[in-house]
Amino acid sequence: MRFIKFNDKNVDSFLYMELSDLTKTLTKDDEIEVEYRVSSYYDPVHRIIYLSHFWDNRPDNDKVNGLKSDVFLRSIGSYKHCDFKEVSSYLKKATRTSVPSLAKQLFMLFEDLRLEELCTRERPGTKKAFAVRRKVYRKYFATQLSANLTKSVHTDALFNGIHLLLTAENPFEEMPFINKSIDLAMPFIRSQLTSLYDAKTTKDVSRICLELVDLFDEILEEDMLNTYFFLAELDYDQLEDGLTFDDLKRKSKLSNDDILDHEKDGDEDIHEEKMEMWHRETSKATQSFLQFDMEQGSKTDMLGEGVREGDDGDQALGMVQGASQQTSRSDYSQIEAMEQTHPEKDGAADYEYGKENKYAYSVLIDPKIPTDDDIRNYEKNKRIISSFQKKLKQMIEKTLEHKKTLPRSELHFGRLNKRLLKLWTDDNPRLFYKKDQESSQIDAVFSLLVDCSASMYDKMDETKLGITLFHETLKSVMVPHQIVGFWEDTNEATETSQPNYLKTVMDFHSSLNRKSGPEIMQLEPEEDNRDGFAIRHMTRRLLQRTEQQKFLLVFSDGEPAAMGYEQNGIVDTHEAVLEARKHGIEVINVFLSNGEIDEGQRKTIQNMYGKYSILVPNIEELPDVLFPLLKKLLHKSI
Repeated sequence: MRFIKFNDKNVDSFLYMELSDLTKTLTKDDEIEVEYRVSSYYDPVHRIIYLSHFWDNRPDNDKVNGLKSDVFLRSIGSYKHCDFKEVSSYLKKATRTSVPSLAKQLFMLFEDLRLEELCTRERPGTKKAFAVRRKVYRKYFATQLSANLTKSVHTDALFNGIHLLLTAENPFEEMPFINKSIDLAMPFIRSQLTSLYDAKTTKDVSRICLELVDLFDEILEEDMLNTYFFLAELDYDQLEDGLTFDDLKRKSKLSNDDILDHEKDGDEDIHEEKMEMWHRETSKATQSFLQFDMEQGSKTDMLGEGVREGDDGDQALGMVQGASQQTSRSDYSQIEAMEQTHPEKDGAADYEYGKENKYAYSVLIDPKIPTDDDIRNYEKNKRIISSFQKKLKQMIEKTLEHKKTLPRSELHFGRLNKRLLKLWTDDNPRLFYKKDQESSQIDAVFSLLVDCSASMYDKMDETKLGITLFHETLKSVMVPHQIVGFWEDTNEATETSQPNYLKTVMDFHSSLNRKSGPEIMQLEPEEDNRDGFAIRHMTRRLLQRTEQQKFLLVFSDGEPAAMGYEQNGIVDTHEAVLEARKHGIEVINVFLSNGEIDEGQRKTIQNMYGKYSILVPNIEELPDVLFPLLKKLLHKSI
């Protein structure tokens, strides 16, 4: 059973990738990640920049410029000019006050305004985005101020008013009356806000905030009710400017925690030479010959100053080379240690199916023998689609390219070849050839991928009709194809283990059997769906085929959702589609709905598959919608 989806907002994958590329360009850091959150901030510990959902459901110009301003503020400002040690110190002090939420949000507001000034000075091209940001936020906080005054939420109203004072273009901007205590303190508040324009560092912002918080701690009765800006409470102590000697020491415990019962007697074999070595705690492999795993050992009383006098019998010991992996040969003499690669460091092993799917793995399921009900239901579907099958068959035969036969030359009879040199050079020359004949086989292969998530429960019958149409048509023109249903097991999925089931109800070999087809009826709605993982898996299968034209049809309702996949599922699916198309595979989405398709569904499908999507509200419209696009794609491949 799928989780209830409270936030049904879909990610615009094209805009997301544009913002992600912009972030990497500004930070010059290819490893930094971009994600969406309720509030925008930079997480330096995990190296993630969060963009705010505040900009959702706004006009396109405001949304795009607002999100870009988040990127500028975090990748230019917070990433380069924020002192996170000072942030950590401020957080410890803020939590001890009676208004911690106000203290943290004031700091975030003040720091963002300081960083905004730095961004526009360093990158003048960002002024347009920040102008839109300020305009939208001023309008929003003016509305919030009015609402909070009406509800007598004084602390929130004070914060709203402070924002309007700081962003006002008119120096005579007035703060409305909130209560008597705040009104008496306004001269001091205004003086502190004025000093903010002279703040040069995060420490200056912290000092101004603490002075205001000391005042608010006395005059305010309640903390803030709403959250407008978010100051993340992270372990900032992990962030050090440079490595010290202590940083180079082991901090994790050994696998065993024992001590050898041995006293130092001066005959110990001790090596003080420093050697670079690759193991799991280093950032990358070095050019060292010796490679060790430093995770086991016993404690002794030997110190570094102990030495043993060498003798003539000592010999150098050469350690075996190679990474910790199975090899097909046992002779390592021709391999340099520095030339070896470590898959876990190259990233290929982790991200073979995309970085969002690094903990996903496939579970392959074979079809069962069709039951009598499967056969009856399939025959019923065949009768429904029979009127469309003939027309589709004719179109495929006309547009798909046929396989070529090998040239037939050097024969003893047939047409005489123009090249007669072999008449003098060979004792038994073959001077004839026959004209090539076109094969009756079509040089194409299809893969039909079916979403078997729980959200397909009201669409599966229509989906099976569409699959039946394709199967019967492709079988009639002898085009090999496979049909695979996919889903993720919700109950078994964890943050580090996500089983994804791939049920092959029709493989390439059995797809051309005369009685094949009833197996399709075994496709049923199951649980979650991780579309990007399934598409990459099918792409690898198709790349093993020798046919020139390869097609991947994805029958889905366009709503990827799985463990840790809701936010980036659409983007990951889009990337998987792009990867398949780079390998020459035509990826087409077939969306079969049980009713009218709303704008949100159209946008979701477009974000994942671009213009190569077929939207079919019901099966009766399938031929009229399917033929033009499919014909165009098939002509393109010839």
